[in-house]
Amino acid sequence: MTDQSYTPALGYFGLTGLYDRAIAVLTRESTWRPMVLEILAPRDGETIVDLGAGTGSLAILIKRAAPQARIVAVDPDSAVREIGEAKARAASVDIEFITAMGNEQIPTTPAGSVDAVVCSLVLHQCPLEMKRAIIANAARMLKPRGRFILADYGTQPTWLMRLGFLLVQTLDGFEATEHNRRGVIPELIDAAGFTVNEVAGRVDTPSGAISVWRAQL
Repeated sequence: MTDQSYTPALGYFGLTGLYDRAIAVLTRESTWRPMVLEILAPRDGETIVDLGAGTGSLAILIKRAAPQARIVAVDPDSAVREIGEAKARAASVDIEFITAMGNEQIPTTPAGSVDAVVCSLVLHQCPLEMKRAIIANAARMLKPRGRFILADYGTQPTWLMRLGFLLVQTLDGFEATEHNRRGVIPELIDAAGFTVNEVAGRVDTPSGAISVWRAQL
């Protein structure tokens, strides 16, 4: 069961309708999403879960790249789910949308049943314990040697990126976002039991640097 104890798209429920446009402009979406897709390397026959799927942009890209893969898009916000379902219908792709928090156990994806989990631009919005729980949930769902691809804001390598990230912190709150800026993500990935944990890419954007981590059990 979900509630509104999460930070919504763009920090405010009233801004949900602007989310796709803002992400495209402020995060260089057309650069980092294909990077995530390349690092994920989805294959037909796999089960792939998108935790915090938002309006389904990444889930649709994955399904197009691997049409015979099962894609499960999980997000707590019913408003963005409706947008995602409409986009999937328009793209003529079959995606399983589930309204749930990223730390919830999903009956259709029991422990050890998933080939890969992706999570993008979610954890910077979450309190520290929720970040920890989402990554632990990804590890729980994955098969042995399963893949976890995480794209989010981390440490900001230059003053210009740090300045851009202040916009994100203003919208999404300083307490949750500051953990990301201080470099907590690699520590949380290690704590969840992943044996591979590396930054596989980084994109500088108007809203700060977005890092892409690749992890494996």
